[in-house]
Amino acid sequence: MMDLIAKAAIQIQKPADEVFEGIVDPAKMTNYFISESSGRMETGRELVWKFPEFPDEFPVRVGKVEPNRSVSFVWDEETTVDIVLEAQPDQSTVVRVTEGAKKYSEENLKWALGNTEGWANFLACMKAYLEYGVQLRKGAFNFMKAN
Repeated sequence: MMDLIAKAAIQIQKPADEVFEGIVDPAKMTNYFISESSGRMETGRELVWKFPEFPDEFPVRVGKVEPNRSVSFVWDEETTVDIVLEAQPDQSTVVRVTEGAKKYSEENLKWALGNTEGWANFLACMKAYLEYGVQLRKGAFNFMKAN
């Protein structure tokens, strides 16, 4: 049986260095993804992220970071998130996110579908922010807050 992987990709009309900074710089990430980070994403760092919709803190262990090319991190003990940047001749950047893999089960199938949806949303929010300065995430998940 094949392993499950969450995947999403998008093309952003900005050069790879700007997209890379949008991913590793917490001052930029807080405009489209997280509400707080304990630091910049750098190889080997242990960070804590907070999200606007949840009171919890999420530990993030940064793996390898290659400037303007890729970022790898773990935020659960089972899976690694890899974000790869592919610079294009027109100065845009294709961003590919892959998270996994997990053995096939009903629970992990739900995980793969949910995380694929989540990474697609992450990419759309990042594109809107980096290209147009629009914060798509603001208020988008208030319905998920604990009552």
